[in-house]
Amino acid sequence: MKRLDVPAGRWLVSPWRRNVVAALAGALPMAAFPAPSWWWFAYVALVPWILLARSAPTGRRAAYDGWLGGLGFMLAVHHWLLPSLHVFTVLIAALLGALWAPWGWLVRRFLAGVPSPGRVGAALLVLPSGWLAVELIRSWQGLGGPWGLLGSSQWQVEPALRLASVGGVWLLSFLLVAVNVALAVLVAVRESRVPALAGLVATAAATSAAWVWSPRPDVDGRIRIAVVQPGVVDGGAGGDRRFDREEVLTRQLAGRGADLVVWGESSVGFDLADRPYLANRIAALSREVGADILVNVDARRSDRPGIYKSSVLVGPQGPTGDRYDKMRLVPFGEYVPARSLLGWATSVGKAAGEDRMRGSRQVVMDVGHGLRVGPMVCFESAFPDMSRHLAEDGAEVLVAQSSTSTFQHSWAPEQHASLAALRAAETGRPMVHATLTGVSAVYGPSGERVGSWLGTDASEAVLYEVPLAGGVTTYVRFGDWPVHGALLVLAALCLTEGAGALRVRRSAPEPPGPPARTAHGSPVRPGR
Repeated sequence: MKRLDVPAGRWLVSPWRRNVVAALAGALPMAAFPAPSWWWFAYVALVPWILLARSAPTGRRAAYDGWLGGLGFMLAVHHWLLPSLHVFTVLIAALLGALWAPWGWLVRRFLAGVPSPGRVGAALLVLPSGWLAVELIRSWQGLGGPWGLLGSSQWQVEPALRLASVGGVWLLSFLLVAVNVALAVLVAVRESRVPALAGLVATAAATSAAWVWSPRPDVDGRIRIAVVQPGVVDGGAGGDRRFDREEVLTRQLAGRGADLVVWGESSVGFDLADRPYLANRIAALSREVGADILVNVDARRSDRPGIYKSSVLVGPQGPTGDRYDKMRLVPFGEYVPARSLLGWATSVGKAAGEDRMRGSRQVVMDVGHGLRVGPMVCFESAFPDMSRHLAEDGAEVLVAQSSTSTFQHSWAPEQHASLAALRAAETGRPMVHATLTGVSAVYGPSGERVGSWLGTDASEAVLYEVPLAGGVTTYVRFGDWPVHGALLVLAALCLTEGAGALRVRRSAPEPPGPPARTAHGSPVRPGR
């Protein structure tokens, strides 16, 4: 029978046990995201993972701890993909988890043993910078996009949202990792508690100063925007029945003073130029309600080859000509990367049978009443740069049209809705997140919730009083500066490590030469 007093270090000697522990430790931050939304847990969730990597006997083992922890993190945050992609979800998590291997090595490099105050101070910069580098790489749309960035867990925390207006979600991720690093040192290394505590105090002071200094959005008006969420439509001819339901719900808005009506992603299943009677029905609704209607068309276009997902504005006279074609497509959901190699994914899951086509540019639409709106589609709301560019281009309201009906009974709808709070806070612009089947949500220019969410069981049209704000946030003005700073820290680390290795090589003593030999060819013997 196994003794219960065996030290944890000895118990982790087994590679298999350590692998499991690493994956579980990496999965812990999942609880900070919706649906649990334990935002406070993000400040301690990385501590077990950090402690494991710093205890690794070798740098290679620490890299494995980083990789397996990354696998656990990616699989936990994206677990709702399993019913659709099956084993492919695990494969993707394993590939992306490898991005954390260097981070695990860095943890051991700076925190192993009894780190000096200098090493602790360096760790408080290097380890958050390494984490941001991982988030930057995996944010590329071809690798799945920036879903589950650690900073996104703070979507409902007012001080954190204020900081997002300064440095975006990237600044929040950096600060969260820094706090976790300091707490790990406080827990594990008594001799290094003073520099760790000093790091916590410095982090708190810097964030407090940024919170006080950062300008607040100046609310200068209000607009009335309606969200139409038809809910789940069962049975055959689902597209037609959904359109009928959207039509009924939209009519309920007549006479209520809406300035804009927003339908969800794929709310129209046919190209409006190819089905003019549908365009006429939507135009009639616009006249009845007294507002333009922003629909989303998921169909093969009549004027060019391929299937597009497009935000289309329809006014009283029909389509206004304003159209935005989705630019960033969901890997496997809307296209299969390298289909000639990975096309087999369609046989093991619900991967796209035909690739959607991409749009080429973002669009800001004039929807009347002097209001300019910047549309995005689906998981484009996860990309901080897209909303930032729309704000730069003059959008006063950000709109995301989405549909997470495939993941209706998972954490995905709430996770998706929460991202809009970060985009609103980053840009100082209100954001409307309109879906087919929930969760729909509206946020003000500081990221605060406006009204209540429309859950996955709702089928209704709701009118929101949305505050408008002017001004430019620090994040919109200067962009992803925390990421740039993190890359500079890592570049400086590489230069420092390289220079140190070169000095060691130059200072190493020359290897002794071969012994002198006598005229007879025998080595000289000392003392002879």
